[in-house]
Amino acid sequence: MAKQKFSLTVSPTFEATVAIPVPGKAAADVVFTFKHRDRTSFRELMDSLSEQNEDRSDADLVLDIASGWDLDEPFDAEHVGQLLDRYIGSGAAILNAYINEQTGVRRKN
Repeated sequence: MAKQKFSLTVSPTFEATVAIPVPGKAAADVVFTFKHRDRTSFRELMDSLSEQNEDRSDADLVLDIASGWDLDEPFDAEHVGQLLDRYIGSGAAILNAYINEQTGVRRKN
């Protein structure tokens, strides 16, 4: 198979697997479709995380950085909220996966 040619044209989305922590069990792998950001908009997002913004929920943040997932439930505010409420570590796992993918950080197996 030929190696894919590098391009300066970036896809508006990319997929990444997020290990959602499940209490008492192994993490569940969920593939998210994330929204690509250029350096400026990524920095703005990171800056916004350090600001106190009581109007922005964790679900709003996930909806801001992602556009879909490979779960049977629709990717919308209600179901993202359910995920975040029922699996407490999921919000951090999603955000960390997004940051790691955007910045090129890879975890070793």
